[in-house]
Amino acid sequence: MITVLETGVLNSVQDAGRFGYRHLGVSTSGVMDPLALRCGNILLGNAPDAACIEVQTFPFKVRFDKAVSFVVTGGEGTIKLGERALQPWSVATAQAGDVLTLDRPSVGARMYLCVCGGIDLPVVLGSRSTQLRGGFGGYLGRPLQADDQLAGVGGCVPDGFGAVPHLRALPAASAEEKEKTVILRAIPATDHFLFTEEARAHFWSASWQITAQSNRLGYRLKGGALKLTHPVELRSYGVIPGIIQVPPAGEPIVQMADANTAGGYPRIATVIEADLWRLAQARIGSFVQLQCCDHAEGLQAMRNEEAYLQALQDNAALYRKSFMRRDAGQAGKKS
Repeated sequence: MITVLETGVLNSVQDAGRFGYRHLGVSTSGVMDPLALRCGNILLGNAPDAACIEVQTFPFKVRFDKAVSFVVTGGEGTIKLGERALQPWSVATAQAGDVLTLDRPSVGARMYLCVCGGIDLPVVLGSRSTQLRGGFGGYLGRPLQADDQLAGVGGCVPDGFGAVPHLRALPAASAEEKEKTVILRAIPATDHFLFTEEARAHFWSASWQITAQSNRLGYRLKGGALKLTHPVELRSYGVIPGIIQVPPAGEPIVQMADANTAGGYPRIATVIEADLWRLAQARIGSFVQLQCCDHAEGLQAMRNEEAYLQALQDNAALYRKSFMRRDAGQAGKKS
């Protein structure tokens, strides 16, 4: 059992997402940074989609009511187990009564608390993710509050090892990345040429600021209005995370994990799937720059991620085997 002692707004239980229901108007939900979740679950030996706690407002404090191994991935910040400082992205083991405190990350925006076996909550429509707008899934269909108690499958695994954080292991697409500017690769979308030549040039060259009106539904960007060649009315179409829509005011919105399932605003581009976690780790007020790419580049970016995950999987397996051999050797000496 994990007891929430202190939390900000909108921290919630999430997993890899709720798939197969978009045609019924149910969005995917799930973690904003799926790469961080997968890494945390690999380090603990969990199923790839085991549920975690997504923390986006700080400080966040929980008490472990039984011994359990855990890891905090995503953004890099101050992590304390009692008075002991822990490294981010490193497996640790808590004892019953230990208190874990997460403070605002100095690198990134969201942190993910993964526990051995995952957070054990009822599965709703194939997922434990919290659908905040619909009010279902997760813990009572709402953000976490103080005194909430979460069941965890529990268990302990060898600790003292970890992973190179994704923000360091997978460098940005451009070596010219400026401080507080995130480079996002994007593919021109269906309605790209409905925008004027000047608007298209501005879209790809501007530094767009993430506004305070950004959340799990979508990130609103500020940096100048994009104009159409002529007024258009579009039929509604399916929406997925990554699509960049341009409403009548002209400033783009990047759809995120809780994206609507359908929409009708013109689509100028789509952020590739392999870069969406970078946007999820960008803070309000920071800047993004869009870099035009094609499908082949998008697929190669996914292969790079999979190679990073496979290397982590192999290293974690080797560490566990060496730990087991060491324990077996020590047991043999005692006997």
